[in-house]
Formats: sequence, C-alpha cells, structure tokens
Amino acid sequence: MSNILIIGAGGVSQVATVKCAMNADVFSKITLASRTKSKCDAIAKFIKDRLGVQIDTAQIDADDTDAVVNLIKKTGAELLLNVALPYQDLTLMDACSRAGIPYIDTANYEHPDTAKFEYKLQWAKDGEFKAANTMALLGSGFDPGVTNVFCAYAQQNLFDEIGEIDILDCNAGDHGYPFATNFNPEINLREVSAKGRYWERGEWKETEPMEIMFKWDYPKVGVKDSYLLYHEELESLVKNIKGLKRIRFFMTFGQS
Repeated sequence: MSNILIIGAGGVSQVATVKCAMNADVFSKITLASRTKSKCDAIAKFIKDRLGVQIDTAQIDADDTDAVVNLIKKTGAELLLNVALPYQDLTLMDACSRAGIPYIDTANYEHPDTAKFEYKLQWAKDGEFKAANTMALLGSGFDPGVTNVFCAYAQQNLFDEIGEIDILDCNAGDHGYPFATNFNPEINLREVSAKGRYWERGEWKETEPMEIMFKWDYPKVGVKDSYLLYHEELESLVKNIKGLKRIRFFMTFGQS
C-alpha cells in the first residue's frame, strides 16, 4: 500500500499528510485532494519546504462517488485515508468498495442536517467490503481509535474482567481564544449541543446537553471541568468489551 490518496485539507489532514511524508519509504506516492485545491497546494509546499518530499494534489468533490472512483483509478491509489468532514464518510466508503481498495477514517458518519452520529450506516456496508475483498477501518483517530486500542489491550492483557470504563478527553490548551478546538469547530459545537448518552446495564441512557459534570485532576494539566458527552467509540466498545456494565465519555471545557 505504498500509494495513498488522502481526502481533506484541514488541520488534521496536514498532520496526517506530514506523517505520511515522514515515512516516504512506506508511502512512496502521496496524493492530497480536497474541494479546494489551493489548500492542498499549501500543505504540499509546507511538506516540500520542510521535508523535501514531493506530493501530488488534486481537486475533488468528496460527495461525488463517481468522481472519487475516477480519481482512485487515475492516481493508482492502493489506500484511501478520509480526513475530510464526517458528512462524506458514506460516499467515500462506496468509492473504495467499488474501486476495491481499503478505506480508513477518523470519525463516524454524521448527517449534514441532523446533529446525530452513529455507526449503523457505516457498519451496514460490511458486506460490500467483504464482497470486494478489502477492508474499512473506522474511527482510526485518537478518540475513537487509540481509546479503543487501550480498552482492547486492557481486556486482553491486564484484567480478568472489566465492569466500568470512563474515557476522559482533556484538551488543555486554549491558544488565547475563548473557544478553541483541536478539530472541526462545527463538529465540536454539535457534540456539546446534543444530548449526552452513556450505556449502563444493557441500555442507553440520555442526559440533557452538558448536564453531568465532574472535576478531575489530570496529570501535568491540573483540575478541569469534565462533561459527559456521547462519543462514537462507546457504540463499538459496548459490543466488544465482555462483561461491561457501564461506559461513559467525558470531555473538558472551560467556562468560556
């Protein structure tokens, strides 16, 4: 899989593309594509100036499955990394299953008009990927992603039984702004305005937005207000951590 196609040109994309360029022995050809090609060109220049690695760029409408399939064929891509907005997950998955290449994303699908996210529509494509003899790796970011790996490792290597899991996400920096996120602000606002959800004793329970808060003393960071939110890895961990009785997710926010 030395030829990778990366879709999206935001902050996460720049980090991911730089990482791929730092591993040019693995990713011998990198194509970065987005709706706005100039953003891709800026990332390509950043990488060329600092790492001396040349990457290709292209313009693409990630909502157009046919166009993405054509781009996959044109570039000869052997792997697609989706770091665009989660609204495009389904169309990009369809492009990959049709082209017969693996798909990776970092966050699950969200409907553009409804502030709700769940894995159901993506998981429903399992048969299509099996038929194409390829794979889709969903939620391969930090949370979801690393948090799933931590939980799986704990189950396999550390504990005989896991009854409760609390995932605590602490963003310690503020960049001097009253409201600062380290990912897409629109998605972050959807998270904090949606009802909270957690799983306990076989059923999902709902809370009002930001209703449950507790203070936690984070190592090297200090005490932060931590609010219960719904987060997508809860959905998959409920299915895969045996004997689980409760799982919750908390994220830190300042009063501003």
